[in-house]
Amino acid sequence: MRTHASLKGLIKLPWKMGTAMRVGVVHDWLYTIGGAEQVLREILKCYPDADVFTLFDLLEVEERRKLGFEKARTSFLQKMPMLARHHRSYLPLMGIAIEQFDLSSYDLVISSSHAVAKGVITGPDQLHVAYVHSPMRYAWDLQHVYLKEGGYDSGVKSLIARSILHRMRLWDVRTANGPDAIFTNSQFVARRVKKIYGRDAKVIYPPVTLSTRDAILPAGNHFLATSRLVPYKRIEPIVRAFNAMPDLKLVVAGDGPEAVRLKKLAGPNVSFVGFVPDKRLRELMATARAFVFAAEEDFGIVLVEAQSEGAPVLALGRGGARESIATSGLYATGMYFENADPASIANCVRSFVARETTISRADCRQRAAFFSAERFRRQFVSAVNEELERFHANRQGRSLQRLIA
Repeated sequence: MRTHASLKGLIKLPWKMGTAMRVGVVHDWLYTIGGAEQVLREILKCYPDADVFTLFDLLEVEERRKLGFEKARTSFLQKMPMLARHHRSYLPLMGIAIEQFDLSSYDLVISSSHAVAKGVITGPDQLHVAYVHSPMRYAWDLQHVYLKEGGYDSGVKSLIARSILHRMRLWDVRTANGPDAIFTNSQFVARRVKKIYGRDAKVIYPPVTLSTRDAILPAGNHFLATSRLVPYKRIEPIVRAFNAMPDLKLVVAGDGPEAVRLKKLAGPNVSFVGFVPDKRLRELMATARAFVFAAEEDFGIVLVEAQSEGAPVLALGRGGARESIATSGLYATGMYFENADPASIANCVRSFVARETTISRADCRQRAAFFSAERFRRQFVSAVNEELERFHANRQGRSLQRLIA
């Protein structure tokens, strides 16, 4: 098995006498490259000979190669019509689909799950480690958003959809007993895992692609907000906050179904630049006075990306933001607002402006450095090794008990 250069000597390869450990990596689905796919990429750097399984794969060849594999093994969902635009419509089939993968020949199974991947079936002589980005939010705390966006919030369709989501919650809880160990991306999600699944989870913060700039750029005159323009990302209260502060400039990067409506309510000091390539987005971050974010995220990789470019972050003080932003002491890298409403956001922005010179852009970059991909790989491999040792010890103990009996 090939290993990433920085991991040599860390990964424990032997599994059985005279054989190498076979690794299977299961990911929910692949149709775009986001935070979960960045985690997948780093897992595959740790275990580059692993086979990849996913419900469906709509990536281009070059995108797959960037993630570290040539071809994934897919489920029957791969052949379903209009998959790219309407994959959420197939949620009722995803639990069944993930259970059809035959992983019986693998010694170590790693699932990367924000929906159903943790539900793969493994045997008692296989170690299954699940990296849970979040319990299935469509079925839990984002149920009402999912119903509204899909047009299932009223009538007979709503009753059917709610019944389906109820059954998915039952399946989700039942399959939470399958993994031998659960890792997750924040203390916030670990608490959700404990509440929903009754399982303890080890926190391994996700890998962030940090800035490659040699020097910190001076701040410009704009604040920045970026996300997909959908209701639960809460761009609207940010726009309304800046409408009430016409002396401050806001740039909104991103596109989505809310774009037209948000542009209509925005004042002249708010500009929309649409979807921008990563290089341009990083430039906007690097020159922003501050990055403003009002959604409640499981972790919030974009908050760390902004800090890595030197931008202080003004964020809703809930979810993973509480773990990635320093807001007190000599090395503060941002500030929180307690509610995602225009007044709270405006008060936070004004407070930041009053103390802007006390927040060092160098400290922001230093804070972000903690969440590097290198750190993720080392912690992930170390945690898997611990589980392998525990698994071996338990299996040997069971074998000894059978001999004594």
